[in-house]
Amino acid sequence: MARKQRLDPAIFHLPVEKMREGYYSDKYFVRTRELLLKDDHRPCVTMQVFGKSHAFLGGIDEAIAILKLCSMEWPELEVYALYDGDEIAPWETVLLIEGPYDAFAHLETLYLGVLARRTKVGTNTRRVVEAAKPKQVMFFPARHDHWLVQTGDGYAAHIAGAIGVSTDAQASWWGSEGVGTVPHALIAAYGGDTVLASKKFAELMDGNVRLITLVDFENDCVGMALKVARALGERLFGVRIDTSETLVDKSVIPQMGTFKPTGVNPQLVWNVRRALDADGFRHVRIVVSGGFTVDKIRRFEEQGVPVDMYGVGSSLFQGRFDFTADVVRVEGKPLAKVGRSYRPNPRLERVE
Repeated sequence: MARKQRLDPAIFHLPVEKMREGYYSDKYFVRTRELLLKDDHRPCVTMQVFGKSHAFLGGIDEAIAILKLCSMEWPELEVYALYDGDEIAPWETVLLIEGPYDAFAHLETLYLGVLARRTKVGTNTRRVVEAAKPKQVMFFPARHDHWLVQTGDGYAAHIAGAIGVSTDAQASWWGSEGVGTVPHALIAAYGGDTVLASKKFAELMDGNVRLITLVDFENDCVGMALKVARALGERLFGVRIDTSETLVDKSVIPQMGTFKPTGVNPQLVWNVRRALDADGFRHVRIVVSGGFTVDKIRRFEEQGVPVDMYGVGSSLFQGRFDFTADVVRVEGKPLAKVGRSYRPNPRLERVE
């Protein structure tokens, strides 16, 4: 039996005809397929796919969907694969495709690209989640890339352990929806009045939506956190600190001298936490965002900074996690370019 259930290929809404005709593929793969068909040459090959970095695999179900829906004859292929979220070692085979090469030659660009993108997002998210444990991580990088990547990126983050994503598209593959906070733009729309914007949110939004308010609009996180908490009481789930990396919050200025005072720093979080607790608002969570990376989260956790959730954005798109595909057997016999060879992986499972 399969270890896990794979996503239905239909969920990806692939442009099947465009993919089949090679519209999104490197031209040399398209021409290779054309040549083989013209020559009526159909060698049965074993295509081996691997990455070169330690990572957490993403995009495998999407790659399988591409093979199922966009190959010329899926029944001609035998496919073996790992699962989304699997931890993988450098050079470990993650996907094996066997069958007539012309049936899937035009798809290599597509499945390699999917694996590279989703593995990057999933691996970066997993590292952040592990650094923050047991604190929650909110996935907030949608604004840093093209909107078309949101659905798969959100799923990769979900598999990696992110507790929430910011758009409905990101949450669509597992039937959820985006989460968020009262943004700076809404505060501006109400004349820069954070309390009024928060009250309107509480009044007009579904009561089941968690109310988390940004409190750095006036660069006075302590004062604003207290004002909002006093105005909303138990309705306020949390406050979010997002101070610009070029500013020093009002509460931090008198404490400057022995630490980097700009942006969201440990002292600022402690100032907000102590003020809320002293005023009887221990229930109010603190969310931090703005420039958070794995290293910054680790520093906060090592210092015991009283953060309840981390909002992480652009750092989740950094780095490269490339994948490579090689023909390693032809007609069942070893045949590969020098330096590459068939590497069986007992963890691979047959895809039905």
